[in-house]
Amino acid sequence: MRIGIDLGGTKIELVAFDATGAAAYRERIPTPRGDYEGTIRAIARLVATAETAIQSRASIGIGIPGTISPATGVVKNANSVWLNGRPFHRDLEHALERPVRLANDANCFTLSEATDGAAAEAEIVFGVIVGTGTGGGVVVNGRICTGANAIGGEWGHNPLPWPQDDERPGPICYCGRTGCIETFLSGPGLAQDHARVSGERLSASDIAARADRGDGPATASLERYAHRMARSLATIINVVDPHVIVLGGGMSNIERLYVRVPELLPAFVFSDRVATRLVPPKHGDTSGVRGAAWLWEP
Repeated sequence: MRIGIDLGGTKIELVAFDATGAAAYRERIPTPRGDYEGTIRAIARLVATAETAIQSRASIGIGIPGTISPATGVVKNANSVWLNGRPFHRDLEHALERPVRLANDANCFTLSEATDGAAAEAEIVFGVIVGTGTGGGVVVNGRICTGANAIGGEWGHNPLPWPQDDERPGPICYCGRTGCIETFLSGPGLAQDHARVSGERLSASDIAARADRGDGPATASLERYAHRMARSLATIINVVDPHVIVLGGGMSNIERLYVRVPELLPAFVFSDRVATRLVPPKHGDTSGVRGAAWLWEP
């Protein structure tokens, strides 16, 4: 048995998979936000409950909203900021009394979709998580590309490309810079942009729902969002040239993005045509947790 865990900013999800890859047990709980020790305890409780239910000791893979620094062994770049600077990998292995494999959550998502999901058999896959934050991962020939600094795919903390006058200097990001892609393309980023322009405070999902009903301000907000996503993904295509880009996270449920963003890409991609496909995830919300479990694949 393999257990995959997706540690998100608002929830922790655990799924236990049997030898066929089928889910044998599933549980989701709120993340103890701001509480490092509480996060460790919550994961340990989840694992204990799952292993009691499946009557088996399992391997454990965890997707985290950041990465482990190769230089220091502690977490860096997590938008769940209470994890940063902490020896999360070591502390988890101590609490769970076994080896644990960790990877960035976007890397886990991309691995899942590249293995048997929406990008199965594609040579180069870029996976995007646009939800509470904005993450990315690169998988080439079925292998995660983490890079020398363990930040492969971290497009969300580059500046928004080709910024327009009203996009400079951009919102302040938790990383300490301004105008990061994440501040525009995350769910909260869309909500804040809509409030700035319309004066109305709505969630990203409410904005999308209103746009589907023909609401003018909501439609305009999503058009700005799609334009920013096209510019941001164009820089990925110009550097990595993936065959498939898979969107994940809450914003991936906005269907118009799969039509509008490809229409906008050619203006920014350095090519005579854009063959890269932009697709929704096959495994939906479970893709990250599946990829975490797959960290123990041979």
